[in-house]
Amino acid sequence: MKVVAFNGSPKKEGNTYLAINMVAEELENEGIEVEIVHVGNKTIRGCLGCNTCLKTGKCVINDEVNEWIQKMREADGIILASPVHYSAIGGTMKSFLDRAFYVLNGGDLRHKVGSALVAVRRSGGVPTFNQLTNYLNYSEMLIPGTNYWNVIHGTTPGEVQKDEEGKQIMRVLGKNMAWLMKLVENGKDTVKEPEMESKILTNFIR
Repeated sequence: MKVVAFNGSPKKEGNTYLAINMVAEELENEGIEVEIVHVGNKTIRGCLGCNTCLKTGKCVINDEVNEWIQKMREADGIILASPVHYSAIGGTMKSFLDRAFYVLNGGDLRHKVGSALVAVRRSGGVPTFNQLTNYLNYSEMLIPGTNYWNVIHGTTPGEVQKDEEGKQIMRVLGKNMAWLMKLVENGKDTVKEPEMESKILTNFIR
């Protein structure tokens, strides 16, 4: 099994990266491969709203995002990780997520295991975590819990290593994610998967 983790920080090996590695260590201990993709240092523009992807299965913008989308299709689990910018997801990460999850909205991620985590200096971690989780929920992904919200604290790169509670949160998240992935894998042949329903769209403007 494989997990692909997306690092939304502009810093290649900052606190967001270190938090991902804390989760990845537990996954790798359970024999699950982890690949980390650095998103936050790229130039990624937002969705054009052209809907071309609904016909082609890929984004019309020619950049790294289509390659990352394919990695998501092939993975068994996905981690979304971001620093906090004004109590929100970093801009580059947000542009990537909007495009990728719109392309994958047809059920590609359904019942894969997905986790979100956030690195923050002080405040805004929970709103950012909630924003990341929205993408997972909307895609019918399976989300493992941990013993608190998936937020770890630190300012300069490496300071998250001093957040003992945050480190525990990431460890528990990694263990629970590995366990849930194994449950899904081992249950495929014994438990019938519910059929996917066609989306009902309700327009409140009459």
